[in-house]
Amino acid sequence: MATQDASSPAATPATYESGTRMALRQLLRNRAAAIGLFGVLLIVLLAIFAPWIIPYDPTAIALSSKLQPPSFAHWLGTDHFGRDVLARMAYGARVSLTVGLSTVAFAALFGVPIGLLAGYVGGQLDNVLMRLMDAFLTFPPLLLGVAIVGLLGADLTTVTLALGIVQIPVLARVVRSSTLVVREETYITATRALGAGAWRLVSQHILRNILSPLVVQITIVFSAAIVAEASLSFLGLGVQPPTPSWGRDLSEARRFMVDAPWLFMAPTGFIIVSVMAINFMGDSLRDALDPRSWVRRAAPTKETADAPADR
Repeated sequence: MATQDASSPAATPATYESGTRMALRQLLRNRAAAIGLFGVLLIVLLAIFAPWIIPYDPTAIALSSKLQPPSFAHWLGTDHFGRDVLARMAYGARVSLTVGLSTVAFAALFGVPIGLLAGYVGGQLDNVLMRLMDAFLTFPPLLLGVAIVGLLGADLTTVTLALGIVQIPVLARVVRSSTLVVREETYITATRALGAGAWRLVSQHILRNILSPLVVQITIVFSAAIVAEASLSFLGLGVQPPTPSWGRDLSEARRFMVDAPWLFMAPTGFIIVSVMAINFMGDSLRDALDPRSWVRRAAPTKETADAPADR
């Protein structure tokens, strides 16, 4: 009986890699992920360690130092009250990141279960839930946020609540559409035939396989919340003085765009960098969490498949 060469491809043991490790490897190879992670970490670290990095109080008024251009003493200059602009940007980042994270958590807490329930159960329940979500989507998001803030009052909690309510229908519709696709897959039918209950199907199979579009949408909600908070503060409906806010500083900088352009450029730059970094991270996570991209990367090329085995 012929024995098989241990070095031949057929005798080589197959190696398997966990989904988490493959996703992490895919993420580390992505340059956009590195750029996005660097931008996000820069903003987060600046916000956390602001008291130790910047020796200025963001609310302290020093009229003798007003409208100073960027220098070694004040890296981004000072505003019309003599306040350090970099200090205000760092402490304003705390507000933006807090609003962004709270908005995502609030919207996901209600939007994801609504989308899963509507997509998995379907029928009349799906129609009722989606018509309710459509009713919220008929209003422009910023206008609805302004209405809620105007009704409940302008403070950080109200802004977060308003933005979270605005984003619930967005997450619900994304989750529902992805669930409708996944629930028809063969492995879902097979798992159901083996006796798996609805909770196990939804939590262990459906939710796990819709993470890719969900993560992307969450990053979009995060960046949209930062922009919306800045917009509300720009209109005077966000966090109130003396709390630093990128949007409020942007509003106050309009009067000095010619004489002190750094006042306008600083908050604009921080908003752009934050939004772009978060979106880069979202796109990279989408690719890393998509098993189809693992298959494309792991699939051997024609030349590799046709190459003779080493002897």
